[in-house]
Amino acid sequence: MNTILVVDDMKAELDLISQYLIKAGYQVITASDGQEALAKVMTNKPDAILTDWMMPNMGGLDLCRQLKKTPETANIPVIACTAKNRDVDKMWASRQGVKGYVVKPCTEEDILSALQVALT
Repeated sequence: MNTILVVDDMKAELDLISQYLIKAGYQVITASDGQEALAKVMTNKPDAILTDWMMPNMGGLDLCRQLKKTPETANIPVIACTAKNRDVDKMWASRQGVKGYVVKPCTEEDILSALQVALT
């Protein structure tokens, strides 16, 4: 069973995405910002991370950059889940090491499809 870390500062989003993943058979860990996510990555070693882009303390792209700096976490696939939908945003995210991109409001299919790609 794959473990997914879901990171979002909006509790409703966090809960909804977690429900989608649990229903699909994933084990879910949650965090409300990038700093909390970094701590949880070190203790839980998730198979993938689904993160919001804009959050207080540390956003999703900063989280991704931090993960890419450490050999133990550099290969964990990160999927951005954000309302930012411009091509330049997607390009910038890719340059930061983001492996997948889901635009909010996202569907269960969007999330599961992005995860399936990221985990292969």
